[in-house]
Amino acid sequence: MSFVPAFHNNVNRLELKEEFTLQIHHNISKLPAFNNAVVTIGTFDGVHTGHKHILNQLKTEASPISGETVIITFHPHPRKIVSHTHEVRLLSTLEEKIEILSKESIDHLVIVPFTEAFAEQTAESYIKNFLVKNINPHTIIIGYDHRFGKDRAGDYLMLEKYAEELGFSVKEIPEKVLNEIAVSSTRIRKAIREGDIESANALLGYDYFFEAKVVEGNQLGRTIGYPTANLHVENPEKLIPGNGVYAAEIKIEEQLFKGMMNIGFRPTVDGSKMVIEVNIFDFNRDIYHTGVKVYVKYFLRPEQKFNGLDALKAQLERDKEVAIQKLVQ
Repeated sequence: MSFVPAFHNNVNRLELKEEFTLQIHHNISKLPAFNNAVVTIGTFDGVHTGHKHILNQLKTEASPISGETVIITFHPHPRKIVSHTHEVRLLSTLEEKIEILSKESIDHLVIVPFTEAFAEQTAESYIKNFLVKNINPHTIIIGYDHRFGKDRAGDYLMLEKYAEELGFSVKEIPEKVLNEIAVSSTRIRKAIREGDIESANALLGYDYFFEAKVVEGNQLGRTIGYPTANLHVENPEKLIPGNGVYAAEIKIEEQLFKGMMNIGFRPTVDGSKMVIEVNIFDFNRDIYHTGVKVYVKYFLRPEQKFNGLDALKAQLERDKEVAIQKLVQ
């Protein structure tokens, strides 16, 4: 389903045509007065099938009180700030998370800049000066194991302690759902790294995708009848599928094309540099420097070294046949 972005001061409105509007807030000091805000908090990386239980609980709680559903998330990922690590690999970038959530009939997404100063505030200050002051929640839906504030001192019990005094209620996300989310996230990342894209897609509830720019390559593919678009993924935190050949769909300027993708080192040719390249079927346009979106559909085979370009071309012909069969089924 398509959406149309529009920009209003600190609020971006992503409008699903004739259906729903997700309001996106980047400035927590300029939030609107939410009506009976039913709030949940988390990174929601991937917004997968496990997360959908929380989104449904949010909407169920909001409905009888005519409340507005509010998701609070953080950018950059808290682990990057708290653990000072650059090894964060995301199932969804912030832009992708917004795109997925815009289809879930949620009213508001509040994106909190996660800084060292934010991480250092006490748990009490987090409740009073962040949650209550800025969001004024009617209901907070949170997991029993949720931690917040300096040294992760705040938890579900602390929220319960302050609930009556500060005028909100707290509801727990069932342990079964939390375990399902944790297991799903771990399994999805593992499956994507290992090229098990069909398992990952089943757990996500949609086809794993990434955005990239088309860059110039060595144009070897043209010489064997399989021209490829070399892709550069600009966000280094985006998790890239494991090496191999995949059937994929490629969106270019809102048009969707079928194709196959190779991720790896091209051992038959040079084997020195990792590349992501797509051969788009029935396509003959100059798309250098164009942004594309790749939906990874099926794993076809591992990357392998062939005895020369003729053997590689013969395999690519077989790959294309299999890819077309899978993409049209």
